[in-house]
Amino acid sequence: MLYNNMYICAELYTVQYIVCMVKSEMAKPLLGSENDESAASRALLCGDTIGILGTGDFARSLAARLLYSGFKVVVGSRNPKRNAALFPADAEVTGQEEAVKRAQLLFVAIFREHYSTLCALSDALSGKTLIDVSNNLEINVSRESNAEYLASLFPQCTVVKAFNVVSAWALQAGPKDGNNQVLICSDSPAARSHVASIGRSMGFIPVDMGALCAAREVENIPLRLLPLWRMPCALALGLFLFFYLYNFVRAVLHPYLMENKNKFYKLPVELMNVTVPCVSYVMLSLVYAPGVLAAVYQLHNGTKYKRFPSWLDEWMIHRKQLGLVSFFLAALHAIYSLCLPMRRSARYQIINDAAKQVKNNVTSAWVEEEVWRMEIYVSLGIIALGILSLLAVSSLPSVGNSLNWKEFTFIQSKLGFAALVVGTLHTLTFGWRRAFDGSRYKFYLPPTFTLTLVLPFVIILARIIFLLPCFNTKLRKIRRGWEKDSCVKFTAMAPSEEGSSIV
Repeated sequence: MLYNNMYICAELYTVQYIVCMVKSEMAKPLLGSENDESAASRALLCGDTIGILGTGDFARSLAARLLYSGFKVVVGSRNPKRNAALFPADAEVTGQEEAVKRAQLLFVAIFREHYSTLCALSDALSGKTLIDVSNNLEINVSRESNAEYLASLFPQCTVVKAFNVVSAWALQAGPKDGNNQVLICSDSPAARSHVASIGRSMGFIPVDMGALCAAREVENIPLRLLPLWRMPCALALGLFLFFYLYNFVRAVLHPYLMENKNKFYKLPVELMNVTVPCVSYVMLSLVYAPGVLAAVYQLHNGTKYKRFPSWLDEWMIHRKQLGLVSFFLAALHAIYSLCLPMRRSARYQIINDAAKQVKNNVTSAWVEEEVWRMEIYVSLGIIALGILSLLAVSSLPSVGNSLNWKEFTFIQSKLGFAALVVGTLHTLTFGWRRAFDGSRYKFYLPPTFTLTLVLPFVIILARIIFLLPCFNTKLRKIRRGWEKDSCVKFTAMAPSEEGSSIV
């Protein structure tokens, strides 16, 4: 019994001690402690001597950025006298051996094939930290990464892969004008932390990529040519070819075969102006189609914790690129439309129509319905292009980072869907009654705009259905963690109970 009482007292004392410690820690200002720690880190780094082996463009930009950040820079060159004038005056350009002796941390800013020239400095480099900033000319050109190859040549050194995704321009102009992330990997956690502190002092955001074996993937990043744009561009090209050939059959081939009229002059401009908006409209629809499919998938499974199919994941990842391609094609459509009256064929057509009116003694060709149709059609097109422009601007990292999550979601989701609706109205105004005119069906093929309306109509109809309470309430519960087969019940909490609840 006494033992139990002593045990209970000891437990109570421990709990009280922990509570006191938590209160004391919570009393400290979070931002202040973080700033003090970062300030101390900068104080330790400021004035350190950093070496650079190499005298190329990247080495010169790196030296300038290090000097601006408060470091001392010593550059190791095979020909110091010739290359000294290429560097800032505050950077000391000397021989490679002298630079290795004076710096504990050195940037290796030379190509892989020249690593062997440093073998003569093997003894001087012993115990040093080498930062490999090199890149290859092709992806996976070697079995091992450049950093791993450098580590095999100098096993007595600590090798860090970093700064290879940062361009020389970003170093010169500052991280705010270029890529602001520095990917870092090394087998030494202390070396990664040290290089991260240097990158942070230079104004960059360090990203720890783990061990040195990740250097192969890090070195492939700068060599990838728009990896997220391949699928959207290929899709846009496929849609363009389909709609262009479809319009060619209807607008050029049909008059040539059935009426013996040569209308091949329409190929460069008029046919392009009919095809480009079709592709843009369908691409914009494809931006919001995966959201509808994801909602259907969640409603069917009754949970948000079951992964989407891989093809749907890939589709959702490429939505930004799909939207930007749609905006680009919409801008082309606007330019083509402005150029239509400038064509010689359009001028001849106006003269021919005027001559026919004079011959038929027609004093006025004014058609009230057509006037209103074109006015509304053009106005809706301008509004749609304006909303797409706002979406494109907000997708830029420099603009998107200045928006909070609610603002960004409102622009990309609400205004984006509004652009789809306005684009649909724009297309419907263009079609007007043509969908019901039998003479518009060339070779029994419907007008092009009727094909483009199918997918947007499905998406808009699905979004309207999801707004119904029976679907909207369930979908919101699922996205807040509710599951169909779970017995957990969600109840509204009173305001007085929210503060006392324990999470």
